[in-house]
Amino acid sequence: MDAEPGTRVVVRKRIEGGVTDAVGYLRSCDATECVVETKRGLVAIALADIVAAKEVPPPPAPRPRRR
Repeated sequence: MDAEPGTRVVVRKRIEGGVTDAVGYLRSCDATECVVETKRGLVAIALADIVAAKEVPPPPAPRPRRR
């Protein structure tokens, strides 16, 4: 993965029966795995399981509450 730590990314990885996405901030990446901080916490993903990955824009601003 070419993204720098701190970049917001989406990583598609293989799981049993299909694929799933991890969306969040790249925290680290080495020769065997990358770590993405998602809303649910840190996710370690083996590079061998990655199908696709790319940088994504920042999340949208929260919407104002309706009265």
